Amino acid sequence: MYYTTGFRRDEIQDLVAIVYEQDQRDATEARLSWPPVLGLFWSVVITLAYLRGNRVQWELAETYGVSQSTVSRAITGVTPLLAQALRSVVPTAEELRADRQYIIDGTLLPCWSWAAVPGLWSGNHRTTGVVVQVAATLEGQLSWISDPTPGSRHDLYCLDQSGALDHLATYPPIGDKGYIGRGMLTPFKKPPGRELLDWQKTFNKSLNHTRATIERVIAHIKSWKVLHTDYRRPYATFKTTISAVIGLIFYALT
Repeated sequence: MYYTTGFRRDEIQDLVAIVYEQDQRDATEARLSWPPVLGLFWSVVITLAYLRGNRVQWELAETYGVSQSTVSRAITGVTPLLAQALRSVVPTAEELRADRQYIIDGTLLPCWSWAAVPGLWSGNHRTTGVVVQVAATLEGQLSWISDPTPGSRHDLYCLDQSGALDHLATYPPIGDKGYIGRGMLTPFKKPPGRELLDWQKTFNKSLNHTRATIERVIAHIKSWKVLHTDYRRPYATFKTTISAVIGLIFYALT
């Protein structure tokens, strides 16, 4: 079950309890947010399996012996509850510590191209999706993930919108060349008509070696395939799905 969902059975049972409590808080009348034929436990399992592997609903239906519509109802009901219930474990930009240095980078979370949703095309990544900013410590500890912005937006815009830099004045964060102009530690750009000086090349090499840490952190985040391969459900549900997965990632770190 761990390799299907990313959690052991006892951890899933804890998540089931959290989801149930959230459902009771949200309920305005007696209702179930998940299909009765599955029950809450298997609805959570199916939702986790979907998020972990971005699996096709028909495949999940065949695996768990139910209809595709039942799988769809489970994912639709449980995902928002996970996002809401785990919100408290997700750090905000204000919680980034001023006495620590972070590495920051942006990454694209791909989705289908929706004609009714402009601004998803990322010229840098040559596909459609949304962008999030990720901060990690120099030791590789995931510390913060921003809210998503349309893929057409530059990393600088996304970082400015997040307000993260407002709390990191003491130790400038490390970033790539896309963050030049925000007081961060970034590599030197090659000047027009000449090469970098030797000490600048050495600095760039050292900084890029340090920045490799954030690439590994982002790769870990994208082990949740729903954030790594095209999101197929309606775009209106994408932000909630991202929030649910981010909540699960930080929940696993607690």
